[in-house]
Amino acid sequence: MTTDTSPLSQPQARPLNKNDYKTLGLSSLGGTLEFYDFVIFVFFTGTLTHLFFPGDNEFIAQMKTLGIFAAGYLARPLGGIIMAHFGDIIGRKRMFTLSIFLMAVPTLVIGMLPTYESIGVAAPVLLLLMRILQGAAIGGEMPGAWVFIAEHTPEQRYGLGVGTLTSGITGGILLGSL
Repeated sequence: MTTDTSPLSQPQARPLNKNDYKTLGLSSLGGTLEFYDFVIFVFFTGTLTHLFFPGDNEFIAQMKTLGIFAAGYLARPLGGIIMAHFGDIIGRKRMFTLSIFLMAVPTLVIGMLPTYESIGVAAPVLLLLMRILQGAAIGGEMPGAWVFIAEHTPEQRYGLGVGTLTSGITGGILLGSL
């Protein structure tokens, strides 16, 4: 027995409605802003090195700054595990909102941190803690956002939904590099 797999036999997907477009747009914007906030750190390595590690050998100071950047990436899996667990319990939308908040607050704090000259070694320690929070936020946001989009778009529009979100993320990385 054979089955007809021609394009005419495939069920037609419902078109995206206003609510679908709103969900895609806001999710994509959230991804753009989160990745912009996360990636922009590396483009300010020189400035951050002088503010948080003065007096060190230039190379060592820059490696310390890049180590703090890397700490954000190392925190991503932990954030993913924690947020996925709670996303299944209290809902992905709440966790998505929380992840954006957890990205925004450390970004604001990093911008307002006193330098090494003001508070000494506490400055780079606080910078490290904020990067870890950012990494955990982004680690939980991305997988949860992809699942959230897949759950809130028509079945035959998953690719469009997830692709739109991924484009927003890439846009954030590109904006950070400008």
